[in-house]
Amino acid sequence: MLILGIDTSCDDTSASVVKDGVDILSNVVSSQAEIHKRYGGIVPELASRRHTENIIPVVERSIVEAGIHISDVDALAVCYGPGLIGSLLVGCCFVKSLGYVLNKPVVTVNHLEGHIYSIFITPTFPSFPFLSLIVSGGHTSIYCVKSHGSYEELGKTRDDAAGEAYDKVSKMLGLGYPGGPVIDKLAMQGNREAINLPVPLMPDTLDFSFSGLKTAVKNTINRFKDDELLGEQVIRDIAAAFQSVVVEVIVKKVQWASRSTGINRIALSGGVAANSGLRKGLLQTAQGEGLEIFLPPKELCTDNGAMIAAAGYQRFSRGDIAGLDFNPKAYLPLSS
Repeated sequence: MLILGIDTSCDDTSASVVKDGVDILSNVVSSQAEIHKRYGGIVPELASRRHTENIIPVVERSIVEAGIHISDVDALAVCYGPGLIGSLLVGCCFVKSLGYVLNKPVVTVNHLEGHIYSIFITPTFPSFPFLSLIVSGGHTSIYCVKSHGSYEELGKTRDDAAGEAYDKVSKMLGLGYPGGPVIDKLAMQGNREAINLPVPLMPDTLDFSFSGLKTAVKNTINRFKDDELLGEQVIRDIAAAFQSVVVEVIVKKVQWASRSTGINRIALSGGVAANSGLRKGLLQTAQGEGLEIFLPPKELCTDNGAMIAAAGYQRFSRGDIAGLDFNPKAYLPLSS
């Protein structure tokens, strides 16, 4: 069974053909990072305009790379939320039109569900039940995945997601956008012990909060600026301290979630899942805690059509077909 998956939830235009929910035949992603870099973050209107320009060539390329004809596709899967509403509209309207013209069924996929299913298109994936840690620009959440289509939210961000905090701290430090990769690189060259930052653990919950940490970084930067000491090494040290705290919080929450549920299988996904510090922290913790950590390759951590196609395959197999009157949703909680 061939599923064409499309994601335009944020600033990447992506399309993929996946066979039987596990075999990636093509996975094409058109990034807009260079466009938004000059603004220090994503400009929603520019993102939706570029999606409109990119979606047809991206889909065409995914079909060609898969070595099939568009009529060979059994169903179309599209991310319909959560995300930037203008961006979502482009993908959803395109899939509605394509489904109508080709007379193909359409499946709608929650973006968070797509991230969860990124682990199923890798050679090694966990058995049910498992914990799914989603860490991205818009989300930092822990789910208990009981079976295909059955999820329980254990914790989520109360303010800034981890990826959003990375971008904002990077902007404060004058490092540009996106912030995750550059802070990850600088953190390797910095001394975490040189900067004292608070660790927002909130021990009574599995929820996350990074806004206070972001404020602490801002105050630290201002203090060094006032003393005219904000040099390259200080910036590296701040990056190291910030990343160390973020990783510590996330790893602790995963430990607590595992202990409270008795589940030791942990799957990581989302753009921040590509962060080397987070990967290292989870793997080190796994050795001492007896956890099994499942990490997708970095190209499947960021938004992509393959994860939407994989999740769409399961929904299509259950007969969960959408009518062509569905609408995208900027806010869309993940439910079973």
